[in-house]
Amino acid sequence: MRWTLPNILTVMRLIAAPGVAIMFLYFHRPWADWFALTLFIVAAVTDWFDGYIARRWQQESKFGAMLDPIADKAMVVIALVIITGYSGMNPWLILPVTLILFREVFVSGLREFLAEKAGLLKVTKLAKWKTTAQMVAIAVLFLGTGLEHLEGIARRGMTTDQYASLVTQGLADPLRSCGARGCSSVATLVGLCLIWVAAALTLVTGWDYFRKSLPFLKDDKP
Repeated sequence: MRWTLPNILTVMRLIAAPGVAIMFLYFHRPWADWFALTLFIVAAVTDWFDGYIARRWQQESKFGAMLDPIADKAMVVIALVIITGYSGMNPWLILPVTLILFREVFVSGLREFLAEKAGLLKVTKLAKWKTTAQMVAIAVLFLGTGLEHLEGIARRGMTTDQYASLVTQGLADPLRSCGARGCSSVATLVGLCLIWVAAALTLVTGWDYFRKSLPFLKDDKP
């Protein structure tokens, strides 16, 4: 493997994926939300730059081609799990997230089964749009969880620092969601719309991959 700039960016994006979750272990909310949002956006931007640089500088490699989709999937899956947990298990979020996770697992299993023939299932432009839609939706949803956390604290008549101090002393439980009707921020509503769009694109691309793989799934005639 050559440690080219595109490969370094891809590895950094893979490392950033669990880093999003770690933010919620070491920082109080909403700081954890803001740091996770920042890290996710920076990592998502590198997804465009590493591909562009690899093509422009002719530094495309098998290692990068292998690791790039893995890093993307790791980012999306980990972020969606975190957002779903901190959004109070909103059913309008759980369904599209479930569809997205199902498709990612299904296509990954399909590629593994096809082995050397998996290269025939090339990434399409629609699949790239799907990834972009997922990342934009996740970024907006992270913004929404942070804003809703602020509103939840305000409803308790406290500042962020006061509530963080009570949580540190064990006198208050960390907020998972606002906990009241009508507290969804505009960012959350926009994020929900975007994640449904992303889920639709995810299903379409998943069906496209399955359709293209059908000739290789037929049993050989005796």
